[in-house]
Amino acid sequence: MQPSDVKALLEARIDECDFFIQGEGCNFQVIAVGDVFEGLSPVKRQQLIYSALSDEIASGALHAVSIKTYTPTQWQSAPENARAE
Repeated sequence: MQPSDVKALLEARIDECDFFIQGEGCNFQVIAVGDVFEGLSPVKRQQLIYSALSDEIASGALHAVSIKTYTPTQWQSAPENARAE
């Protein structure tokens, strides 16, 4: 699986969210930015991403997924923002 594959899966399953994906094979780092995270606890944010990838995780296509989530406002000051653009 390629980062573009993971990005396409997430974009198809979570609306109005931007994704920045790094990694290879079955290990990926996901940065997700969207209004969908507004008001959600960190655990609920993680669960949203994991649930969108649950089939791929269950099948073994994805093994390790590291997730960071931000609202657009939080993303403005996130250290990863400088690297993602």
